[in-house]
Amino acid sequence: MDLNAVRTFVVATEEGQLQEAGVELGISQQAVSKRIAALEKELGVRLFTRTARGIQLTADGQAFLPHARALLDAADRAVAAVRPGGRPLRVDVLGRRSVCAALVQEFHRQHPEFELEVVTLPNGTAATAAVRAGEVDAAFCGQQSPPPEGVRTMRVENEPLHLLVGLGHELAAATELRPEDLVGQRIWIPGIVPGAEWGAYYKELAAAFDLSIDAEGPNFGTEHMLDRIADTPSLATFFGTVIRLTRAEDLRLIPVRDPTPVYPHSLIWRADNHHPGLAELRRHLDENWRSSRREDVWTASWATEG
Repeated sequence: MDLNAVRTFVVATEEGQLQEAGVELGISQQAVSKRIAALEKELGVRLFTRTARGIQLTADGQAFLPHARALLDAADRAVAAVRPGGRPLRVDVLGRRSVCAALVQEFHRQHPEFELEVVTLPNGTAATAAVRAGEVDAAFCGQQSPPPEGVRTMRVENEPLHLLVGLGHELAAATELRPEDLVGQRIWIPGIVPGAEWGAYYKELAAAFDLSIDAEGPNFGTEHMLDRIADTPSLATFFGTVIRLTRAEDLRLIPVRDPTPVYPHSLIWRADNHHPGLAELRRHLDENWRSSRREDVWTASWATEG
């Protein structure tokens, strides 16, 4: 059904004259008549009768009027749902306990006027595909290469890595460590997916400091990993500083410095996405990035700051 014709019918009903309906719609009286005639032909009924004072609804016109208004209301709501600013800003984060999630939480705290929908996609490849398809407005990932055409990227965080060990580990008493102190240690990063950006990061980190990265077994989640680290004196892993360690009784989180290995987080989005919340999120993240950049850090060679 032609919604322009339906809207013309409703406006004509409200104005009571075809000429006034044309003025309201910005079209000629002849165009109003043609639209209504086409709608009457499609419905197979007469909607108006002409009188000396204008037009008057027929019984069929009266029956159709509430449904016409409902059609227009549904159409207006459908448009509003996809109009920039008319729906929640949809953002992908690398886990709900990640530094990315913390950045989005702080943005929401400062800008509660923007409704947010937070999702967690499995990796940077899936996130990039979702951004390109318009399934999410923005996503956090470690951007290894120039983004696809039409996609923009910006660095938003350098996340410092700490060494996580159980109380029985030989390094558990250290207050801080240097990368060379980790040579020969079994650093467990389970479930590294070939081609994933974090797999590429740890491969380059291991090569840079002669570290032994053990990717044995699937990743069963944070709690399983914490249990393994706590129960196995020979195991260690890297943990980001944003994750609150609630197992202080059997685990130690030790800073690594001189230099500090940092994981590079970037935000990606489509260049043609004009959601006002996205523009404000980018501004917020840029300000945070400029104020929190650290010296004496190591990161992957492919990590750009663009």
